[in-house]
Amino acid sequence: MAESQSNARLRAAAGTPTSGVIHVRTRLTADFTVLSNALAQRRGSAVTVGVAAYILSLPDGTPVSITALCEHFTEGEILISRALKELEHAGYLERRRERLPTGQIRTRTYFHEVPGGGPQPGSGPDGPPEPPQPRRSRRQAAIAEVTSAASEPASASASASAEETVAEPVQAETEAPVPLSEADPRAVAVLAALRRVDPRLILSAREAARLAPAVTRWLAAGLLPTHITDHLTARLPDQFLTRPAGILAYRLKETPLALPVPARAAEPSARPAVVPMQNCDGCDRGFRPTQPGRCRDCRARDQLRAAG
Repeated sequence: MAESQSNARLRAAAGTPTSGVIHVRTRLTADFTVLSNALAQRRGSAVTVGVAAYILSLPDGTPVSITALCEHFTEGEILISRALKELEHAGYLERRRERLPTGQIRTRTYFHEVPGGGPQPGSGPDGPPEPPQPRRSRRQAAIAEVTSAASEPASASASASAEETVAEPVQAETEAPVPLSEADPRAVAVLAALRRVDPRLILSAREAARLAPAVTRWLAAGLLPTHITDHLTARLPDQFLTRPAGILAYRLKETPLALPVPARAAEPSARPAVVPMQNCDGCDRGFRPTQPGRCRDCRARDQLRAAG
């Protein structure tokens, strides 16, 4: 009887697991990505881990927007957007709004290998960014942005127009607000009525007190409340990135010129004096003589009698 031959491999070496995956290790010296076990073994959606691994493998400067990721993956915008939100909530993905030397603001995306870890020095073209901070509301971010811009010295290479663009809004934002009870009631009424034109322009009492002095200056310059309302509500953006008070403060940063005084019309000539009424001495009829006496008819009759 012939011996049976088996094509199975020989028994694995001692210490090899009897079940489960067995890794075949290869030492890579190029084209590899360092991925932490905490991220690779993260419980939840496999799309989230795949998107994170793909972003880590990209060079700096590569777009990682939802549109760009959808061009690479077969998943749709909803799954990609959900994955980015999960990574941002977990601390791997961070979006920051940074101010350029020219005064413009742009959004940068940072991806951390460890949640909450700061970016390495020199990772961006403008030097090391600020260390990561806890997530804040839009209002807190706007206030912090204005405070940091006010503390930084003006760049010597910035043009005069750029300095005015940055410095004037900072001055308007950092102006010490007065209590609402001491604000001009007319200015507060103008600010409160803005939401009738645009429902998004809802201001708190603190914001109205901060903007009221600027509106008072506009009213003192001769502008009507309707003129102020038209200026503050004209050509507003479709979406507000900050509180409405920031946009209104930017539009109120300059005191307008006073309206020209209309030329006064020529004074009318003096009206003639009204001759008082008198009663005729002959017929007792009322008339307006320059001096008391008889009326015209009575004088005519007297002349006819004298002639006849």
